[in-house]
Amino acid sequence: MGVEAVMLVVLLAVAVLLWAQQLRSGNAGWVDVFWSWGTGLTGMLYLLVGDGSALPRAVAGVLLLTWALRLGSHIFQRVRNDPEEDGRYAAMRQALGSRTQPVFFLFYLGQGLLAWVFSLPFSVIGDQQNAEPLLVITGLLIGMGAIFGESVADAQLKRFKARSDSRGKTCREGLWRYSRHPNYFFEWLHWCSYPLVATGAALFGFLWLLPIAMLAFLWFVTGIPYTEKQALKSRGDDYRKYQRTTSAFFPWRPRS
Repeated sequence: MGVEAVMLVVLLAVAVLLWAQQLRSGNAGWVDVFWSWGTGLTGMLYLLVGDGSALPRAVAGVLLLTWALRLGSHIFQRVRNDPEEDGRYAAMRQALGSRTQPVFFLFYLGQGLLAWVFSLPFSVIGDQQNAEPLLVITGLLIGMGAIFGESVADAQLKRFKARSDSRGKTCREGLWRYSRHPNYFFEWLHWCSYPLVATGAALFGFLWLLPIAMLAFLWFVTGIPYTEKQALKSRGDDYRKYQRTTSAFFPWRPRS
């Protein structure tokens, strides 16, 4: 059994354990920590055991480790400090009713599978024998810029929510003036960096499926739909006005 197959089994086993923990705690938010750290640790393992060129492995490792530590730690602090469950999962519980736990079980397994799928490109980079230095550096700059942008967006939203007058209002400050979901945009942009780093590897072209898949999940599945549904419930007309004036995803100047 190859290392990739072993890691699939490990990730699915951890997903089942976390689902059981969610049964007791009633908080499904920890699955997001699992996804980011699970993807990061698995991808780093592939890079470490690979025997490919040093440059793409090092650059991919720096990007992946920075991303996983920042995002996982950010979500960890949010879930640990917030007594209420993430609005997306609370909305799912309300909508699913008695079907919640069977669906959540499949959802947790799906998160384990996704962590495995999103770690596979690092197996490709780990064995990459030929590298295009200019594209590797370009990927590094895009990836680090995206991680920085997502960090700024998260910090701006956190500061806004900490204000006493923010309840029932929508953050329109900083990056949130130009996109309703700048954190999601920069998350997607970060995943665009790895196909550039992998240029020259066998089947590197398939790595472009990574940002396509991330965009699909953020736009249609686990990102924007549930986030906006919860925002409309908690902020009502203020968020409807925000929807009319602000780009949903790609940063753009606000409409009048």
